[in-house]
Amino acid sequence: MKIELSKDQMRLAISETQSYFRNELDAEIGDLKAEMIVEFFIAMLGPKIYNQAIDDSGAFIRDKLSELESILYAPDKA
Repeated sequence: MKIELSKDQMRLAISETQSYFRNELDAEIGDLKAEMIVEFFIAMLGPKIYNQAIDDSGAFIRDKLSELESILYAPDKA
């Protein structure tokens, strides 16, 4: 799976990366280097973050379905 950012999202990510380097590392980087860094982290971390989000949302949904079953189930009084 390839994760892609829109042009606006990429512009913002580049700007934020440059700001981070400037403020935290006292270093200036250009647009190309910032874009390469963003693309590297998307490629390396994007799938892991995506999969974790899918796992977390699946657990949440399973938990809510379990609650729903206990609410909807009518015990048999025999």
